[in-house]
Amino acid sequence: MIILCTQIIPIQMKKNIFHASLMALILVCLMALRPAPTKKQGIEGYLYKVSGNQMPSPDIRPSLPKGVKGDLYIYELTNVNQAVKKTGSSFYSSVSTRLIKKVQTNNKGYFKVILAPGKYSIFIKKDTVLYANRFDSQNNIAPVEVKRRKMTKVEVRMDYNAVY
Repeated sequence: MIILCTQIIPIQMKKNIFHASLMALILVCLMALRPAPTKKQGIEGYLYKVSGNQMPSPDIRPSLPKGVKGDLYIYELTNVNQAVKKTGSSFYSSVSTRLIKKVQTNNKGYFKVILAPGKYSIFIKKDTVLYANRFDSQNNIAPVEVKRRKMTKVEVRMDYNAVY
């Protein structure tokens, strides 16, 4: 009887090890098939071209901005004292903060870029200069904040030919 028990225990242990290994293999396979959770965050939106007279009028409704293809340069948050501004304009010949990404919009002006959480400045590339004309209360140029696991919606306006 004692010999019989010692022979049965190793067989039972082998079965338990086999079943545990099989369950672990199934679990690993199921985890591999499940999509990974998305941790994407960044900026998405449209680049609009605005031109002409934008002054309000009781007789004329303002035209809707038109989405356009263009190049956007995303820099670390940039203050006005960190960029060289062309005299009397909203064009910049250089920016001293780090360029993070360049993104090209599609023909309708849409863009989407994945970025780490943080604060950034968005510039529009025009020929050899950069354009931006929005500022916050600390004189940061075209600021946008990316929060963890959120896509920040933005509207970028190329309005250097507009009159307000």
